[in-house]
Amino acid sequence: MKLHFPTIVFCILLFSCSSAEKKSPYSQQMTESRALRTFLCNTRENQLETARWDYVSGLVAYSTLKAYQQYPEKTEYYQIVKIFADHNLLPGDSVSIQPSNIDDLAAGKIFFTLWRVESEKGNTADATRYKNAATWLRNKLKYSHQRIDASKPAAGRWIHKAIYPNQMWLDGLYMGPALYAEWQHYFGAEEGEVENTDSWTDIAQQFEITHSYTWNAAKELNYHAWAADPDEPNAFWAKKEEPNKGCSPEFWGRGMGWYFAALMDVLEWMPQSHPHYVRLVEIASQIAHGLMKYQDKNTGCWHQLLQYDSSTTADNIGDNVNNAIYNTCDRSNYPESSASSMFTYAYLKGIRLGILDKTTYLPIAHKAYQGLLNTFIRTDDDGYLNIISSCASAGLGPARDPSRTGTINYYLCGNDTKVTQNEGKAIGSFIMASLEAELSHHW
Repeated sequence: MKLHFPTIVFCILLFSCSSAEKKSPYSQQMTESRALRTFLCNTRENQLETARWDYVSGLVAYSTLKAYQQYPEKTEYYQIVKIFADHNLLPGDSVSIQPSNIDDLAAGKIFFTLWRVESEKGNTADATRYKNAATWLRNKLKYSHQRIDASKPAAGRWIHKAIYPNQMWLDGLYMGPALYAEWQHYFGAEEGEVENTDSWTDIAQQFEITHSYTWNAAKELNYHAWAADPDEPNAFWAKKEEPNKGCSPEFWGRGMGWYFAALMDVLEWMPQSHPHYVRLVEIASQIAHGLMKYQDKNTGCWHQLLQYDSSTTADNIGDNVNNAIYNTCDRSNYPESSASSMFTYAYLKGIRLGILDKTTYLPIAHKAYQGLLNTFIRTDDDGYLNIISSCASAGLGPARDPSRTGTINYYLCGNDTKVTQNEGKAIGSFIMASLEAELSHHW
């Protein structure tokens, strides 16, 4: 096999050797440095064995399980995720979730691998519990989760949370559809052909609806969120006039990271013969092309606010909401680790699955992965990896939280948008990006 120079450099980067010994892959180093020890969830410290059920601990668990699948000799990775799952399973093979809160579903993706592994071991009791829990979560989404009202635009799209009525956020497409899609892959045939096809259509239409309302064709980016009723008090942040009526003001890095990653995860499982498959591939290609334009030329990474570089700052005046001032500072836009990791993961996975053109996007992905290592990864005195420069959290509203305005000021100065390190959303996405990078050196 002939290796081109960029590929050789990338292999050296992935498996660098000291004079003493070959280092383990970065996915293993991060898993063992953070996922198996401690990580932050929105500034709260967690250990996976005792972490509560939420999308952050779920992402750390899911990425750890993916690392086990790629390196099955690392049985401790599997065991800690099983402990996390068993710690959170309730009677009736359910977990603790809030009504119509799509964030609460994402961690359920761990149940598919747990079900498969325990089935192979002959542990039918646990395998049944895990399948039942995955089915319970999928059914909550399909049958019970609140959707945008039939009288409004985007009717049928799942809302993000009950406290955000008739709103859809990019984040939600990672939280729900990938779980739904993997369930259909493994168990959809049990429903019968017609119902299975309809379920895949339901999944696909969530992306199609979201894209039609949040995509800015000129910028080639998606707004963080959209409100079907922009005059409703909980949507105070939404644009009130066309163009892009109902959209939030800015293009948030991690929001698009969730979205891009979700597309790749769904397309991995979706039958290529389904009528909506081609459209989802088209959307993924649009996003890949748009994000390419905003990759920082120096670092290879992406910024917290995608359309700006580090010369953009908050205005030090703040946001006036109902005669109260919020989000006052003059911080600069910055390269952000969780979004950059999610984009890297999605590019590499999309190339591996044949969804994205290898010639066009592999140089982008390789530069991005090297950028992750150079820009965000630090090794402490004990030899553990740290990942820096991640946004702790970000959202929009509701009315009771008028500081979450969705402006430049908010994403750079908000009380909940602090820049932190070793945040679970960055740890999990970096592990998954590294796993894809480690696979890619075998291409």
